Amino acid sequence: MKSYIYQTSMETARALIEHLLAMMDNEQDKTFYFAFSGGSTPSLMFEIWAHEYKEVTPWERMRIYWVDERCVPAESYESNYGTMCRLLLTKVEMPVEYVYPINGANRPKEEAKRYSSLVCSTVPVEEEFPVFDVVLLGAGSDGHTSSIFPGQEYLLTSFHPYEVSVNPYNKRKRIAMTGCLMFAARKIIFLVIGRDKANVVYDMLHSGDTGPAAYVAHHAECVELFTDEQAYFR
Repeated sequence: MKSYIYQTSMETARALIEHLLAMMDNEQDKTFYFAFSGGSTPSLMFEIWAHEYKEVTPWERMRIYWVDERCVPAESYESNYGTMCRLLLTKVEMPVEYVYPINGANRPKEEAKRYSSLVCSTVPVEEEFPVFDVVLLGAGSDGHTSSIFPGQEYLLTSFHPYEVSVNPYNKRKRIAMTGCLMFAARKIIFLVIGRDKANVVYDMLHSGDTGPAAYVAHHAECVELFTDEQAYFR
């Protein structure tokens, strides 16, 4: 795993945006398929992207999907799709037909099946599974990623692209990308910032498979970590 460490969270988010833009600039004839995670960490990235990089981003060459979603309507402030819309998508010239949200208002099992089929029919497939160019993951302070919490590691070996997970702290259901898509991706990028994530970053870099995030970091073929000094130096 290659690590990029920056002094502040804003510098980290800005560097990641520039990293993604450089990827697209290096392959100017290619359409890129991105899967974005939710949570507070990417929200900072979305705000910076909208204010500083919207004019230099080739939106027409991006296809946007989600790693995970809370089972709430898009209008809810808990919705990962709704958050990205408010902070980024409504502020840029992103063609709506290139955005593929998870519908958190649907019945969870039905939506996991529907979104799995959607991804399989719209993302390029190599061998058995769709291949995203980048799967952008975060990590919780408990080591969860893609709404796969400790104790739910069976979802990392699932052959269903998306499945229902349950937040063990509030018992609410979520839709989560499983291991078959994460491990098929061309690249996984973790964005993990903040002092409360220091133990998780340490486990990802130095420890064993102590949780879902560390497991993915250790076993995926191409992994990059963007983090700040507060998370890196515990």
